[in-house]
Amino acid sequence: MELQLEYFLLIAAALFCIGIYGLITSRNAVRVLMSIELLLNSVNLNLMAFSNFIDPEGIKGQVFTVFVITVAAAEAAVGLAIVLAIYRSRNTIDMEQFNLLKW
Repeated sequence: MELQLEYFLLIAAALFCIGIYGLITSRNAVRVLMSIELLLNSVNLNLMAFSNFIDPEGIKGQVFTVFVITVAAAEAAVGLAIVLAIYRSRNTIDMEQFNLLKW
């Protein structure tokens, strides 16, 4: 049984919509970071699906996916470090309270 491209695109679109919803509605910084990870994972799923659909023998999609996973890991590490530093100084991770750069 071979899975169709449309199934992967539907799952990736669902993940992307969930990530956008979490990004827009969440006030918690950790949830925002998790929503960004969902967005990046939906992109990875699309890269893998299109790579397998267009060129089944090539590994171009896998290479891009590994690159995106690497960037996502670095983004998560930096983001969590920033959230931790803000939490230590403000005692909250509410996005509405992050007004350090406002005039």
